[in-house]
Amino acid sequence: MNDQRDLAALLRSRTPIIVIETMEELRALRLLEQLGNSLDIPLYRWSAASGLVHANFRYGPRDSGRQEGRGFGIVGDYPRNQGSAGSERREHAVEDTRKLGQALDFIDKRGQKGIYVLLDIHPYMEDPVVLRLLREIALDHAIDGRTLVLISARLELPTKLARHAASVRLSLPDEARIRALMEEEFALYARQGKPARRDGAVEDAMVRYVSGLCEEDVRHLLRQSIHDDGALTREDLARAARYKETALPGLSLESVVDTPDAIGGLLRLRRWLAQRRPIFLGEVERPGLPPPRGVLIMGVQGTGKSLTAKATAASWGLPLLRLDIGALYDKFQGETERKLREALQGAENMQPLVLWIDEIEKAVATDDNDGGVSRRVLGTLLTWLAERRARIFIVATANDVQALPPELVRKGRFDELFFVDLPDAPARDTIFRIHLGRHRLNPANYALAELVAASAGFSGAEIEQAVVAALYEALPDGREPDSATLLAEIRRTRPLSVVMEEKIAALRAWAAERCVMAD
Repeated sequence: MNDQRDLAALLRSRTPIIVIETMEELRALRLLEQLGNSLDIPLYRWSAASGLVHANFRYGPRDSGRQEGRGFGIVGDYPRNQGSAGSERREHAVEDTRKLGQALDFIDKRGQKGIYVLLDIHPYMEDPVVLRLLREIALDHAIDGRTLVLISARLELPTKLARHAASVRLSLPDEARIRALMEEEFALYARQGKPARRDGAVEDAMVRYVSGLCEEDVRHLLRQSIHDDGALTREDLARAARYKETALPGLSLESVVDTPDAIGGLLRLRRWLAQRRPIFLGEVERPGLPPPRGVLIMGVQGTGKSLTAKATAASWGLPLLRLDIGALYDKFQGETERKLREALQGAENMQPLVLWIDEIEKAVATDDNDGGVSRRVLGTLLTWLAERRARIFIVATANDVQALPPELVRKGRFDELFFVDLPDAPARDTIFRIHLGRHRLNPANYALAELVAASAGFSGAEIEQAVVAALYEALPDGREPDSATLLAEIRRTRPLSVVMEEKIAALRAWAAERCVMAD
């Protein structure tokens, strides 16, 4: 995206009001000043602190005796910097325009062509006089060529104004720009006479970690990370992840270390994912074959659904971003949906990636007692699922299928619906081997056949906890747990298949007609 080109197109098309929602106010002002100069249009800026000023007024060379630029009468001025060919640029303040209503009245009566930048006017959106003046200026735009540019971190226009407005979002830095910023910060550090240490792998990871942040935030994080010790380190990656969680509520960057080999069973699901990997990553091209979009994995708790999301990201070599829709719920009308849209936009800005929506049923289960918020959240999510074009592979997981809205599970929302049942005997054998190996216990020293038989009806998580409990049981004796210790822990455990037998039976019956079995 070319921000300057897009803004120039709106100015040339005589758009009355341009709304720029951004935290990067200085960057937006620089873009507008460059446009004003290149298009020879006066640029005016209003803020509650300084009132209305002509921001790009220029004098010609000091010995020319002539003035360049057009603008209002001068009340006061102060030099800002030097223009081209010896010209001097000054900002000229207009008297009695500290209040927004005064400034708009002045603009409306003078009818002076120009770009009028209004900063942080969201507190004034309830003032009927301000709203009327904004509308009158917009209605007269075709006659006098005045363009209002509203810059604010957040701004929602009333309907009567919104029909005259176009919204612009400043583009986020792409990989090339992030790497350029990184080189600038390393060069700045080197100019201080300090040697920098470079680690290509960490630098590549940092590019992924800061993707989706605005340029100002990227530069701040890189400068802080490089200048504290002269290098980008793993600790800096953790810092970037924490910052991103603050900057993008509802999203968290998960660490991925598990591979599909760390999953016991789920062979059909794993094969399905492996078949689609090369198409999604662009390693293989097949004209007319759509890229995979995502899966919904349902089933019994503790059977490896969440682990599948992590293993998919690890084996595909992609970042794993977790979306917590529940964290976005807000008591104010419309805020929850807005936060969800911003979170989804943040995910798109970081593509390609795997987006994990854990326990999705808790976030979108419709409730008639919440004022319609959950229904609107569901609608926002369904619209995004249908219209998205970003390279995002979704892994959504659910435990309570009865709470899933029918609109979410129909064909087309996800490429496939998988059901994960309790592991069978071969899968339990694999799970025992995985967890014994993780704790540096040799599976060959255990009676696996007996352990597998005793753990019938256990989930993978319950098998893992049995191994952990056996380790604690053997710890006071300073020994490794043996098969007898493990068997004792298994027999003490009441698995979900017993505690929730009826619910699991109903879950299986529901899935039999609707889902593909994961194993």
